[in-house]
Amino acid sequence: MNRSATLSRQTPDKPVVQIPVIVGALALMLVLAAVINQTVSTRMALLFATGSALGIVLYYAMFGFTSAFRVLLADGRSAGFRAQMVMLGVACLLIFPALANGSLFGQPVTGFVSPLSVSVAVGAFLFGLGMQMGGGCASGTLFAAGGGNTRMFVTLLFFVVGSVIGITHLGWWQSLPAHAPVSLVKSFGWPLALLLNVAVFATAYRVVVRIERSRHGVVEPILTIRNATWLRGPWPLLAGAVGLAVLNFVTLYLAGRPWGITSAFGLWGGMALQAMHVPIETWSGYSAPAMQQALAAPVLADTTSVMDFGIMLGALLSAGMACKFKPEWSISGRHFLASAIGGLLLGYGARLAYGCNIGAFFSGIASGSLHGWMWIVFALIGNWAGLFVRPLFNLPVPVRASAC
Repeated sequence: MNRSATLSRQTPDKPVVQIPVIVGALALMLVLAAVINQTVSTRMALLFATGSALGIVLYYAMFGFTSAFRVLLADGRSAGFRAQMVMLGVACLLIFPALANGSLFGQPVTGFVSPLSVSVAVGAFLFGLGMQMGGGCASGTLFAAGGGNTRMFVTLLFFVVGSVIGITHLGWWQSLPAHAPVSLVKSFGWPLALLLNVAVFATAYRVVVRIERSRHGVVEPILTIRNATWLRGPWPLLAGAVGLAVLNFVTLYLAGRPWGITSAFGLWGGMALQAMHVPIETWSGYSAPAMQQALAAPVLADTTSVMDFGIMLGALLSAGMACKFKPEWSISGRHFLASAIGGLLLGYGARLAYGCNIGAFFSGIASGSLHGWMWIVFALIGNWAGLFVRPLFNLPVPVRASAC
């Protein structure tokens, strides 16, 4: 979702909440939490609550990766990107020591460390292109859909389809040249790995500040927002950055690994195909023992699925609290086509790249995995390419403004 568009909708009126939306969201959250607690485990119910908190933070802070990359590449505006650097720094500070120790408060933990490969490069590029066409990333698609953005339901549907296709093709992509996974935490120890990462975050932060100042004369703050309230939002980007980092740390403790989103989409698609009696157990990717076990279990036993459901319901609750749940059911043909193609690219790219903007970029870098850095390089190239494709579908692209 576009943060600037959200800001423009703010009014000085007293906060008004949408009671039916709030009651409905809370009822769904409480019922689902109770079912998960009774049928799966209390730990899984807590992961659902963590997902709900992530949805609240994402919605209120309007913490979008897609719009942040778009305005940085097209217009030199850097607030969203700078907030991401802060988020990564806080997450690394919290997570690196736990990964080096191998446990967190007695709970065994491991990070997302994946190979450096052709598959990651191609997948990240496709994902970046899909971000600009589909209108969101993985987290953005979930919280925007949960908040009432009907176009994002189209993106989400085709995100699932693209994930299914990606799973069936993944074996071939993994046969292409690749370098073994590299963990900076294991290679250098967590203090030096943290220092190296923070140095990169700080450098990137300063570079984009200079770019924004040179183009616009001023730099948009990430700490304060005018005419905003904590009830209606938007929250400062800095609050969103810290909140997401802390909740990723909580996820690490509860799940034994960091936050991820897109692995659930391939599972949902597989379950839907199974329900239609499609023999996917014979398909490449779906015939793996781990996938077969996941398909045989209830969807509420899958950590990523449970957290994704929480994100959507947390965003729905937030939209009601902010009085912004106003679904628009009409969508133009070009926008529908952009969402469909974008969703396919997002799903397919995420599977090739071992994750999305959360699992590969955020949690990958917070795991000390070098593939997270590879992901963001190729994803930014894909986002840049997407800027040239968006006008074909009547999607706006920020125009560079002259310096003040």
